Amino acid sequence: MPTAPRLLFVFAHPDDESFTSAGLISRYVKNGATVAVISATRGDAGRVGEPPLCSQAELPARREAELRRAAGHLGLKELYVLDYADKQLSKATTSQIRLELVQHIRAHRPHVIVTFDPNGMNGHPDHVAISRFTMDAIVAAGDPRYNLSEGHPHTTQRVLWTTSILPWEVADRPDLSSEPGVDFVVDVAPHRAEKIAALRSHRTQQVPIDRCFFSKSNVDEILGIEAFRQGWGPILTDVPSDDILAGLDLSE
Repeated sequence: MPTAPRLLFVFAHPDDESFTSAGLISRYVKNGATVAVISATRGDAGRVGEPPLCSQAELPARREAELRRAAGHLGLKELYVLDYADKQLSKATTSQIRLELVQHIRAHRPHVIVTFDPNGMNGHPDHVAISRFTMDAIVAAGDPRYNLSEGHPHTTQRVLWTTSILPWEVADRPDLSSEPGVDFVVDVAPHRAEKIAALRSHRTQQVPIDRCFFSKSNVDEILGIEAFRQGWGPILTDVPSDDILAGLDLSE
């Protein structure tokens, strides 16, 4: 019998999950999937709000609390925040972050992992770094020679990346089926309210969130669609697909 689908989202900062995939998270949580999110940093080098909502020293705790509030709106039960420095993620010790990510992958045993594409979606160095570290950990997690003390090997069936089209620009493209690298176009319109609540939870970051989403004249369309590229997985015969589980074996 099929098991409940298991999804793991790995990002660099609090709010990355809401910018890129809040609708997807909400959709699959409501459909019975087991969903976990990892944030590698607490966003300690980010904005403190305009006007300020906290001091820079208070920001890490503030942003983690905002992330947990967003997770609550999305129905997330599993949320993990690692202890790496914002804007310094590329300097993380490779063996250490690999070990931490492998631990989570082997514990959660996801059918699908979602992270940034190798260009970090918008070129942000932390986004690029977490993409690289995640792909490294995915391979290591499936390798029976790597740290068996950290759990049984697990091979993830599909990895999804953000696309070269920014999330707030996807709705502007007249024909996503013709766009290279757009392998999944997911209708998240029924989950628009949850996505709005998640985005609004990141109050310290409202200036860029408003600029990217809520200031747009077609904000309802933007919030109703999310697109992803397959970085790893079964050959796709029909793209773009609306179902990120299509073609996967959910029997284990």
